[in-house]
Amino acid sequence: MLGLTKKDTTFLLIVIFLTLATPILLQPFPESSALAQFNAGYPDLMQRFAIFGIFAIGFNILFGLTGYLSFGHAAFLGIGSYSVVWMYKLLSYNVVPGLLLAILMSGLFALLIGYVSLRRSGIYFSILTLAMAQMSFNLAYSVLTPLTNGETGLQVYSDDPQVLMGDSSPTSPHFFGIVMNESTKIDVAGWQFTFSNGYYFCAIIAILVFYLSLRIFRSPFGMMLRAIKTNQTRMNYTGLNPRPYTLAAFIISGMYAGLAGGLLAAMDPLAGAERMQWTASGEVVLMTILGGAGTLMGPVLGAGFIKYFENIFSKINDTILHSWFSALPDGLEDTIVFLMHPFIGKGWHLTLGLLFMMVVIFLPGGLIEGGQRIYGWLKKNKKSDVPPKDPEHHPKPSPHVA
Repeated sequence: MLGLTKKDTTFLLIVIFLTLATPILLQPFPESSALAQFNAGYPDLMQRFAIFGIFAIGFNILFGLTGYLSFGHAAFLGIGSYSVVWMYKLLSYNVVPGLLLAILMSGLFALLIGYVSLRRSGIYFSILTLAMAQMSFNLAYSVLTPLTNGETGLQVYSDDPQVLMGDSSPTSPHFFGIVMNESTKIDVAGWQFTFSNGYYFCAIIAILVFYLSLRIFRSPFGMMLRAIKTNQTRMNYTGLNPRPYTLAAFIISGMYAGLAGGLLAAMDPLAGAERMQWTASGEVVLMTILGGAGTLMGPVLGAGFIKYFENIFSKINDTILHSWFSALPDGLEDTIVFLMHPFIGKGWHLTLGLLFMMVVIFLPGGLIEGGQRIYGWLKKNKKSDVPPKDPEHHPKPSPHVA
């Protein structure tokens, strides 16, 4: 189906189900429960899961398949955001023209940056992409202020042209009248499930680009990228020129990043230069490695993992900890809160850093490798529970030895 094998089709259907059921799956605790702090089923966070999942999927095509580590992919994220906001200012709040422009502009910039950077490989390629991204950041922050509005950020004002804006048109980002920030809330036995237009818009796009990445992974083009990662020197000896393939992978990866940046502006009509900083580029590297570079679902899991910690663990403070451990004696309660204080709130980076170190040391293949190990352990235990086919242990004939 859809050009996929039966196994890949089943895998894609599972991904579709999990993506569409996210508002329910991310609300495991009732709203009145003390553990409701760990629920992640609100629109802003769910949208970030989908958007940064797209960002990581695109980066994985370049890094996971081809082996080229870019430290400058945030440049395309920022270009996508600026493109969408400019379409808001010139045309209307419909997100479609902006997203199309975001993909086009990020692809053109990726062609330019990739043509220069791919003249080198290894650490030199990484440094070149980092330099390009920082140049883009400084241009957006100061030099190109008429286009980017500098440190204030690009946003829509009442005196902007918006030539396609009608009297009845929504005054916030929308998809042909479906407003992104509108949602439906359903209360069921203490649980509150939020179904947001913006999340499902991002989720459907995420499913489509995931399907595209799946086709790339299984295509001859994807096999060529794997060959480049495995041994580029040997490819050169066979007479194949790897540069067109690496440049194509770089452009595709940049377009994914531009789409993700455009979706960020589709959720919040504001674009700032901070999206082009090197920290944003480093974040997508962490997402990909943490989830499992070169795997299909790994970057998505890594993106969700990091965004969950950033938004959930950063909100936990001493007051919440005291409410959790209030049943304990005062001395023990204060000791536990004191020990946990450096790892919560503003210290969530420390917790994430320790977890990242543990994953890199014990699970070099990322979270996907951890899942595979657990599956293998369960499968092994299941086989050990199966009784032998010969319970009476009849003697077996010895093999003939010449």
